[in-house]
Formats: sequence, C-alpha cells, structure tokens
Amino acid sequence: MFDILMYLFETYIHSEVELMMDQEELTEELSRAGFRKAEIYKALDWLEQLSSLQDNEQNPYLNSSNLSSMRIYTAAEGAKLDVACRGFILFLEQMQVLTADTREMVIDRVMELDIVNMELEDLKWVILMVLFNVPGSESAYAQMEDLIFDMGEGLIH
Repeated sequence: MFDILMYLFETYIHSEVELMMDQEELTEELSRAGFRKAEIYKALDWLEQLSSLQDNEQNPYLNSSNLSSMRIYTAAEGAKLDVACRGFILFLEQMQVLTADTREMVIDRVMELDIVNMELEDLKWVILMVLFNVPGSESAYAQMEDLIFDMGEGLIH
C-alpha cells in the first residue's frame, strides 16, 4: 500500500501534474502499473481519510488548544515508530515544521499503514503527504521538502 501512496504522490502531487480522474479510472491506471486491486483500495481509502482530516469538524487534531504538549506514545505506536522516527518527529516540532496537531495527524496516518516498522525515510514522505493536505501548512511543507532533498548534499568529511 505504501508503494502506491508513494507512486501517487510522486506522479501526481509532487510533480504538480493535475489529477483529474475518478476513482475507477485511477484504480485501472494503478492496476496497469502493476499494483494489486486490494492494495489500491487500501491506499485510496488512506488518502480519503487523510483528506477528511482537512475538515475542521471531522478532525480532532486541528485547532487543539494544547500548544506545548508532550507526546507519550502508546505501545503500538512505539513498536511501529522506532526511536529514530520519534526523535525526528520531535525535531520537526522543535523546528516548528510540525505542530502538535500535524504531529497527531502524522501518527494517525502512520498507524493506518500496513507497515510493521516504519523506516525514517518512509516517515518523511508520510509527513510530506500530511503537510501537503493541511491548509495553511505551505511553509512547513516547503521546509520539510528542503530537509528531505537537501540532506545528503554538502561536504563529506
């Protein structure tokens, strides 16, 4: 399922190609690209749930009044998000790329993925997808994009 999300993000959203097709058309295109229908439906459902998080009334994470919260991870979250992933999330909060609200959205979306252990590189893409879909997060999205694509460049000692 994550491969499908990455394919869609890189093909349509990240490349700024306009996505103007219905779900059936998209499912057929993804099938032709070699993805299984069951995984396609899971990925589309994941995106639909992410999209619904934009609605302030349906999203328990937006507009929270707790601006300086400390996140305690559940056992399931800790199992899926290792120390490096949790540390990266905290780092992004400290840099104000993520807010408490967007952090919770990221964790929510990660927990819905059918991945046992989240890799840090995959987490970065989930964060980008979430920030892309949150109104008013354009600056945070740009910072996150810079973090992803600028890492690895520079001098190697």
